[in-house]
Amino acid sequence: MTLSKNETRPAVPAVKHVDLNPSEPQEEKKRRVDDLVIKVAAIVLVVSILTFAVAVPDGTATAIGAARTFVTEYFTWFFVAFSALALGVCGWLAFGRFRHIRLGGPDAKPQYGKFAWYSMLFACGQGIGLIFWSVAEPIMLKEENPLFPAGSASPVDGAMAWSYFHWGLTAWAMYGIVAICLAYSHHNLGKKLTFRDAVVDIFPRKSRRGAGMVIELLAILATVLGLSTSFGFATLQFTSGISAITGIHASAPLWIAIIVALGALTAGSVFFGISKGMKRISEINSVLSIVLLVAVFAFGPIIYLASTLSQTFGAFFQNFLAMSLWTDSGIAAEGIGSWQDSWNGWWTVFIWCWVIAFSPFVGAFIARISRGRTIGEFVLGVTVVPSLIVMIWIGVIGGAALYYDNANQGTIADAVAQDTSQGLFVMLEYIPAVGTILLVVATILVATYYITSLDSGVHALAEFVSSGRTPSKLFRVVLVASIVAITVALLTLGGTSVIDTVQTGTIIGAFPFAFVIIIMVVNFVKRLRRGESAQVQAAAAEQPIEEQPIK
Repeated sequence: MTLSKNETRPAVPAVKHVDLNPSEPQEEKKRRVDDLVIKVAAIVLVVSILTFAVAVPDGTATAIGAARTFVTEYFTWFFVAFSALALGVCGWLAFGRFRHIRLGGPDAKPQYGKFAWYSMLFACGQGIGLIFWSVAEPIMLKEENPLFPAGSASPVDGAMAWSYFHWGLTAWAMYGIVAICLAYSHHNLGKKLTFRDAVVDIFPRKSRRGAGMVIELLAILATVLGLSTSFGFATLQFTSGISAITGIHASAPLWIAIIVALGALTAGSVFFGISKGMKRISEINSVLSIVLLVAVFAFGPIIYLASTLSQTFGAFFQNFLAMSLWTDSGIAAEGIGSWQDSWNGWWTVFIWCWVIAFSPFVGAFIARISRGRTIGEFVLGVTVVPSLIVMIWIGVIGGAALYYDNANQGTIADAVAQDTSQGLFVMLEYIPAVGTILLVVATILVATYYITSLDSGVHALAEFVSSGRTPSKLFRVVLVASIVAITVALLTLGGTSVIDTVQTGTIIGAFPFAFVIIIMVVNFVKRLRRGESAQVQAAAAEQPIEEQPIK
């Protein structure tokens, strides 16, 4: 008996990524119980942490300072290696054999156009921080910094190069690896948009439930505390803008009014959803940012800025590898008494911790809005494009700050030394003809960028705790109100020092979460290879077989 040339083996059924478990109702029941436990544990931990921080501020600050010193002294090398890993994984995904895989399947179409997509990427990722640090960081690093010797023009180039480095490609690569793991898990495997679903199948079956709950709890804590403390600092920054425009002095009633107003606007945005809320505000952010950028370039020291962009871009690319791998090994050999003794403790390690701490909600939101894009398009869109925008922004805004600071006897540096949020507003006052208008634009941007940041965070948080069902509009509004209440309590009961302590603690908590990300990346690669293997088997089964005897 033989098979003809045109006969084929029976086709192997295509791999379905949605679990078809006969005991699905029981699994869903367990899931709801797990979610309830996570919610209760998160509430208890958040309340306990904040109560302790307010009741014992000095002790909390001392403990967190000791933890920061420990992480800086013994694990600077780890964060350098982690950032290099993120870059390597993104490069492999962007140009490797998996780059053509489309999030959501071969027929999926992007939900949002390029401009809206990039606007939301930037708005949820770095917008609010970059507004102020694009001035503050170059000013603070202009005198001396690693790899660029003092006593020449090089420290100025170095200040800009390090600013490009801290806010550019490497930071976005760390966001990118979290986002792509969540996106593939959700859009291609039919999993819920949570960290436990992106990680747990790498663990032994008996430990998956407990490990998943711990991982999800870490993501929720990072999101809640990160959003609350950032909201507090955004309030202070917004108050700085109002003071610069009107002369009104900051006070607790003004802080509360601003928090409630921004919270109400955010609640409206999350109620209307991403397409009618977040998307539109993000597009407004982009337009206003372009207006501010072009105005500073056109009305500011245009020749100096053009020259600075060229020269500092060159310094950045020339020194990128050295900056990426710099650990300050001399200090590592001698040991440090405090994180303040280490330049990395002030800058690179702290910023990488900040990025990792914020990656749960930033990555989850990016994953949610990226259905329909190929892995290659996704990775390049999340890393290269935002990085170029960041570099141009810092080159113009930071370059103008350096120019006007030098021309006005260090007034911007003095303002930054008192309050990092003041530097931008002082710099804008020096812009001829349009300075006052730009103060208003910048103040509006602070508000809208934080609204989009909180909006994206709440959407992600709702997914983390929603039992896999679509979170209701009212539930998202309640989450906004909760963040507002926490922020008001922190500012009125503890003040700025307590907010700073809690935020630093949240960021240092990124150290253990970095290992979660590594596990998630390993699991993601295994999933990609399993999917590829299944496709190869299915394709082979459909190929005709040469005539041969069957024994």
